[in-house]
Amino acid sequence: MSWNPALDDHCPMGAGIDAIDTLIVPRARDLGPFAVRRALPAPKRQMVGPFIFFDQMGPAEFVTGQGVDIRPHPHIGLATVTYLFQGRLHHRDSLGTDNWIAPGDVNLMTAGHGITHSERVDGEILARPYTLSGVQTWLALPKDAEDRPAAFHHAPCAALPMLEGEGKRLRLILGTAYGQTAPVPVASEMFYIDAALDPFARLPLPDDHEDRGVYVLDGAVSVAGQWFEAGRMMVFRPGDRLSLQAGEAGARLMLLGGATLEGPRYIWWNFVASSQERIAAAKEAWRAGDWAHGRFQLPPGDDKEFLPLPPR
Repeated sequence: MSWNPALDDHCPMGAGIDAIDTLIVPRARDLGPFAVRRALPAPKRQMVGPFIFFDQMGPAEFVTGQGVDIRPHPHIGLATVTYLFQGRLHHRDSLGTDNWIAPGDVNLMTAGHGITHSERVDGEILARPYTLSGVQTWLALPKDAEDRPAAFHHAPCAALPMLEGEGKRLRLILGTAYGQTAPVPVASEMFYIDAALDPFARLPLPDDHEDRGVYVLDGAVSVAGQWFEAGRMMVFRPGDRLSLQAGEAGARLMLLGGATLEGPRYIWWNFVASSQERIAAAKEAWRAGDWAHGRFQLPPGDDKEFLPLPPR
């Protein structure tokens, strides 16, 4: 779809505007086979809209026979999105889903009351070297969705809305923005966008969402007279009408945000919840290991091992 000419590309960009509510410098984390930059949660900001976890993965180079191997583990109270730029991952979960995550696809796994999944690289991919890069995010669920049954939704890259023109290419991954709606259902009002900008191209931020953030993957962007390089997340004040402008090398960005939830969330290991009691109950259920009759089951076809509960 062509860029909507009704969108005002001439929002204020003057240095007099204090546009940034929070600037986040991601922390580097070594996850064994690859490193990540973790922007959320941050010391000064737990969430941007419902986004409570944001990791930039890689790029990681793997030699023949090696790859990502994340054993089955549990989640509650969140939805996961693994969005890839390069490489593939094999997703299996306790609902019986057996699906490969490919670049540009959307795989939204909603944990609700509880789900178990694994993400591995196996099969013919291991027969040659490969590169893996992408972003993994968690969406905290509103309170009325925390105890819903788990669910999985997939949309191929070709099914996602695209906006193109005037030196910008935007793929709407989830939610609504710029008059478009992504096909995968979400539990709360939000937006998530993969944006590529040509040198000096300008992009207005969506102004119909309460929380708005931008993560710079590559290149640099100017906001209200300030420049931000790759590996920075900016969170903007609600209501300000602003544009970004790419630098001389262009920019690749992830735009994210939406409505704030009813309150903060507790995070422990892979669990997110509105109360510590919910976290404690999930811990005990995973520790019990009753895969046949308990709260958690292991993924069919990937039930020979699992990640143990971290030490007390």
